[in-house]
Amino acid sequence: MSRTAHSLTLPTAMHSSGSNRGGTAESGGGTAESGGGTAGPSPSGKLRRWANSLLTSRNAEHRSRSGAGATPAVERDSWWKIHLFRGMVNDVRRRGPYYWSDWRDAWDYRVVPSTIYMYFANILPALAFSLDMFTKTNMQYGVNEVLLASVLGAVVFAVLACQPLVIVGVTGPITVFNYTVYDIMTPTGTNYLAFMCWIGLWSLVFHWVLAVTNSCDWLRYVTRFPCDIFGFYVAFIYLQKGVQVLERFGDDSPFYLSVMVALLVFMIAYACGELGESPLFRHPVRVFLKDYGTPLTVVFFTGFVHFGRMRSVELDRLPTSAAFFPTADRGWLVNFWNISVGDVFVAIPFAILLTILFYFDHNVSSLIAQGTEFPLRKPAGFHWDLFLLGLTTGVAGILGLPFPNGLVPQAPFHTESLCVTKVEADTEETNGEAKGHYVLRRTHVVEQRVSNLAQGLLTLGTMTGPLLVVLHLIPQAVLAGLFFIMGYQALEANGITAKLLFLLRDRALTPGGHPLNQVPRRAAVWAFVAIELAAFGATFAITQTVAAVGFPVVILALIPMRALVLPRVFTPRELGILDAPTASPFTMESVGGSYATPEEGIRNSGGGGGGVLAGGGEDPATAMESEGERIGVIIPAGTQGDGARKSEEVLAEEGRGRTVEDAPARDEIEMSRLGVSRRGQASRSLARE
Repeated sequence: MSRTAHSLTLPTAMHSSGSNRGGTAESGGGTAESGGGTAGPSPSGKLRRWANSLLTSRNAEHRSRSGAGATPAVERDSWWKIHLFRGMVNDVRRRGPYYWSDWRDAWDYRVVPSTIYMYFANILPALAFSLDMFTKTNMQYGVNEVLLASVLGAVVFAVLACQPLVIVGVTGPITVFNYTVYDIMTPTGTNYLAFMCWIGLWSLVFHWVLAVTNSCDWLRYVTRFPCDIFGFYVAFIYLQKGVQVLERFGDDSPFYLSVMVALLVFMIAYACGELGESPLFRHPVRVFLKDYGTPLTVVFFTGFVHFGRMRSVELDRLPTSAAFFPTADRGWLVNFWNISVGDVFVAIPFAILLTILFYFDHNVSSLIAQGTEFPLRKPAGFHWDLFLLGLTTGVAGILGLPFPNGLVPQAPFHTESLCVTKVEADTEETNGEAKGHYVLRRTHVVEQRVSNLAQGLLTLGTMTGPLLVVLHLIPQAVLAGLFFIMGYQALEANGITAKLLFLLRDRALTPGGHPLNQVPRRAAVWAFVAIELAAFGATFAITQTVAAVGFPVVILALIPMRALVLPRVFTPRELGILDAPTASPFTMESVGGSYATPEEGIRNSGGGGGGVLAGGGEDPATAMESEGERIGVIIPAGTQGDGARKSEEVLAEEGRGRTVEDAPARDEIEMSRLGVSRRGQASRSLARE
């Protein structure tokens, strides 16, 4: 294995491995902090000096041995050598200087609509999941538990996280996990909440072990391939939950009215989303329909069922409890000592599965929320956030709450809602029928902590008595329709869906410039989609059995499958088109860069099989150097020349940041590579062509 994440990234070059290369990061001549008349010392100088004393550089030692004038080769640590706490320290060191600006930057007009939008985008799915768990865990979890779990995640991550844009709450997969554990352990007579508490406490330990040992460095191997499969699975979970809600009503009048209401909720919410992406109406009207169409639909149909003869039909409603009290008759502190010693250790394998699920799910949410399509300026920090996720998991277990983690699609929706855009004419439109077509060009993202914190506090306010009474008025049929629209939106934005639509489309009507047309073998596209669907089928099938708690293992296995198996089936050029990195090189600097890049096929098309970093006979060290130069990541070896490129973190520290104009073109149109545009909607320009 190549050297861990930070041997290929700027922070190591500045503060660790580069500490003796032309001066330290804070005092060396011509370095990013103070040399050569560049940006002044960082506010975190003391922290960085302390971190420098902890992190010893092998590259610096090699340079001192080889002489000042020698050009050192890239040093690699053996895979079994672990630098404890290095990832967490580097994350805090990178993000720390921006902490106060995260609060100051909230003074922006985008923060208020983003807060309101995310409040509804977070609370509505949470209510739907609370109904599912309330029914399948015999009222162990309800509305108040789900809401408080969302508040816990929002407050902790908004105040302390290195990635405050990530929305944290209760997800569909953890819902499946919770009621599957209930089905397994309740027949044995085990105290369910006490057992779940021990799962949370063991998982806290495992999360912290992963964070301390820099396990997030392996995120460099996470590409769109496993993310699309996981997203496809989540979409079908949503659809399945909607059907299961309707199944409870039997076959009488409540059933038929519930089906009608659910379908109407779906259709109206769908229409609002389509109008929001259409050229109809003025821009403020479209934004309003897109952001608030779904919550207004829920409000309308909550009252709609009381019109006319529908008033006489009794519909099941969302069950609620007293304000700020648990759903069951208990206190907020779980009696986790009221369990046998044997059950404490039986919780360990469940905790391992939970940790695997959260490691993938939360980090993927973080990657997508900082995807290539968002012009971000501030660095990421995966290791520290994994440590915080362990903390919230343990606290949630003690309080008897569902375990919160990163949400998809809410996390990327949050980032997008904070994007500042400008309307530009689409220069690619050349035919007369498309005259007047426009595109929204993102200029920057309002990166701050207030919107996440504010939506969490609004969620806490929802636990008050008057608002709980309002929530109790929502028919379960409306929540079923909400599940349907969530599932549809997740499917529409998925890369598997985009590939399937390409394959089913009439070739004569497919634009010649469609990205998938560049794949030399059309059979390769079919094979790639078939593998994705087979992996999805295996994941979905296992969740329909008592072994559902094991589905995180299937999801995690997709990562080595992409790295080790697919390069033997597809050529590098084909993988370069069919797959892509989840986040930009700027974001991936925290974990050492991406395993796959959009240009991997073009760059390596002349080589044989093998991985992304392997080219036709190229020396690995040289390959890594050229890779770093290509994506703007500073590599310790051979980057001191005048032509060396600075990473985007340096630009951010110098106040120049990352904008659409200076970002690579592939970062601006990453989603359009597969015919998907902003907020996952199908690209209208491709549709017109």
